[in-house]
Order: sequence, then C-alpha cells, then structure tokens
Amino acid sequence: MTNKLELNEYKQGVANLYNQRSESYDNSDWHVQICHRLLEYSQVSYGQTILDIGTGTGHLAFAAAQVVEDRGKVFGIDISAGMLKQAQNKANALKVNNIEFQLLDAESLDYPINHFDRILCANTFPWMENKKDTLSLWCSFLKSGGRIGIHTPADTAYIGAVLLRKVLARHGVSLEASNRIGSIEQCVNLFTSAGFEGIEIKTEKHGSYTSLEKAKAAWSGTIVHPSSISLKIYSNELSKLSPVKLAQVKAEFDTELEALETKEGIWDEIVTWYILGHKP
Repeated sequence: MTNKLELNEYKQGVANLYNQRSESYDNSDWHVQICHRLLEYSQVSYGQTILDIGTGTGHLAFAAAQVVEDRGKVFGIDISAGMLKQAQNKANALKVNNIEFQLLDAESLDYPINHFDRILCANTFPWMENKKDTLSLWCSFLKSGGRIGIHTPADTAYIGAVLLRKVLARHGVSLEASNRIGSIEQCVNLFTSAGFEGIEIKTEKHGSYTSLEKAKAAWSGTIVHPSSISLKIYSNELSKLSPVKLAQVKAEFDTELEALETKEGIWDEIVTWYILGHKP
C-alpha cells in the first residue's frame, strides 16, 4: 500500500473528510447494512476476484472475502489513508489473507483489462468527478459478463438538501441532486453510455426523524460555510444570487422546513438505490 497520493484540491478535501471520520466510522450499523445488501444484489460467489472501490474501513471487503474464500481475492481501494489504516489493522487482527488494501484514486486506476468478476462501490460513487469516464474505465476492468454493483442515495434523499434545491430552483439556481447523479432515468443513461447492459436499480426506503436544527444545517453547510468539497460544486451557481436574494431564499427555506416539523421532529426519508449492471 503506497503512502501518498497526488490529489487535486477537491479530492484532497474528500480524503481529509474521511481521514477525520476514520476512527469512528465503524460505529455505524448503517454502513454495514448497505454493504451486505450490495453484496447480495451483486451475486458475489466463491472464487471470484472482486474490486471494492471506496472500501473505507473494509466493511464490504471483509464481507466479500468471506464469500469468495481462499480461492478468490478482494482488492479494496480508497483515497483516505486514515480509512485504509483502520481496514488494514482489522485484517491483521483477523488474519485475513485474501484482501489487499491499496491507496489509489478510483478515477485513475491501472488494472489489467478483463480482470475482475465484480466491481462494487458503496457510499462512494457520488464523489466521483467525471462519472461517465470513470464508469467506462471500470467497465474495462471487468471480465465479459462481469457485474457492477453501486450503492448511492436517491436524488430525493435528505430532506434539507431536497428542499434547499427546490427553493433555489425557484430563483434560477440549479444544484446537483443529493446523489450527484440525478433521476433514475439519468442514472440508467449514465451507466448505459459507459458500456454496461441490463441496468437494474433496486430501491429501498429508510428514514428517521431529525431535528429542525439538523435539517436546517443543509443551509449552513452549503451556503454559509461550504467545505472545499462543496465549494467546487456550488460556487458558480450561488454567485448568481445577491445578498438580498440570498436572504429571501433563506427565509423561504426555513419556512418550508418549519411547516414539516412535528412533535417527533422532521421525517428525513433516505431512499437508497442499488445500481446493478453487467459488461457485455
């Protein structure tokens, strides 16, 4: 596992974000649940060679390694050295020898063509900068008939982000969907244009009540204190708004969220997509 990557400002921001989260990332059962569902939908089986993109602390990689057993191999890649350190520590402790963790940029991989039986990606694909070219690259690494399985939130996930996008659209400002892909139709077109066939999207609904304060954080995270990650995505669009217009948007956003508040809080429905396809 190499020690350092040369990343642009955007990707370094993503890496820094997950380095900060690495020590507490395993506290979430949600991530484990996603990975097991993706593994099931992707039909991983004994003896296969698997590429796990955005492996993080290895939830999906370890689950896949159990299925492929000693005749198979799992490669887990990530741009966060902090996340990979946690994953490697677990592999050492468990004495797992059919996983190899690698510090790599998923958009600049150099694997042999027709090499993998499955390419899996959980909680990561929305971060890719050039999605079509990246998918085309991944497709080249798959064997003929090999399958891809990707998890992403739907374009309707996260109530604060959805309402903010809706309000801004009324004022002529377009922000990307929560999944940075768009609708199911756009998603199918994206994967088809990258060379995949038989595109199928499994939809699952999850959700919980969140506080008004947390829902409103979509405003502060995007408008007031955008991270280096958000800044690249949003800055050009937001520059269209004057301070007066921005204040009007904020008032409308707050009003719409407040109208949804109940005694339990605001229902935050997280629709999840599992995108499946295969290489011809």
